[in-house]
Amino acid sequence: MTYCVGLLLDGGLVMLSDSRTNAGVDHISTFRKMTVWEKPGERVIVLLTAGNLAITQAVVGLLEEGIENEDGEGGETMETVPSMYGAARLVGAALREVYRVDGESLNAQSTEFNASFILGGQIKDRRMRLFQIYSAGNFIEATDDTPYFQIGEHKYGKPILDRVATHRTSLVGGAKLALISMDSTLRSNISVGLPLDLLIYRKDGLAVSLHRRIDEDDAYFNDIRQRWSESLGKAFGELPDPDWLAACQPEGAKA
Repeated sequence: MTYCVGLLLDGGLVMLSDSRTNAGVDHISTFRKMTVWEKPGERVIVLLTAGNLAITQAVVGLLEEGIENEDGEGGETMETVPSMYGAARLVGAALREVYRVDGESLNAQSTEFNASFILGGQIKDRRMRLFQIYSAGNFIEATDDTPYFQIGEHKYGKPILDRVATHRTSLVGGAKLALISMDSTLRSNISVGLPLDLLIYRKDGLAVSLHRRIDEDDAYFNDIRQRWSESLGKAFGELPDPDWLAACQPEGAKA
């Protein structure tokens, strides 16, 4: 499994993914879940993937090579698509093509066609956009009211995003939120693991602002993980005891 999160902020995009795949407790591997298409000054497109690795890799391959049209010729790729909406449709088309080719054999093996994607970026003279794309090839778009998407093991990292993330969050704040959200997931689910890929894109920059690989020796990530745990413990300790539990405690005791 995996965990990926993307935030659409007024100042740009924050994209974060883990790199663990597993097919059982004795078969764990590391694969990048982030693919970047960048032409500085012209486009930056970032794709995060979750689900069946063979399916997601096949989709990425089609996006790079192009989907053949009815004449058997190569179609658009992420390097030629003219808009982010078109890019989202291209991911959907690639998913449907993979299902057309492999869906029947997967069903015969009782294997679920499971894949999901977060797509974000900007193309010159177009606005920055963020999409979540489902296994059927359909998709939704992030808005000011819902400025982030998650795929994979999303439930553990969702509470901090729900409480803090808004479209007005700074890029630095968004990066910290994404990392804390990932830490919560790493602590609660062994199917998500290091190293991480963090990408920050500044709105209208048309070039990647930061792309960092974060492993178990990363000093900053280890520091905020420890500080976050200590802060949560301190906040819990400072919560007042409810009056209606007084009868359940020995005199003078605290929860």
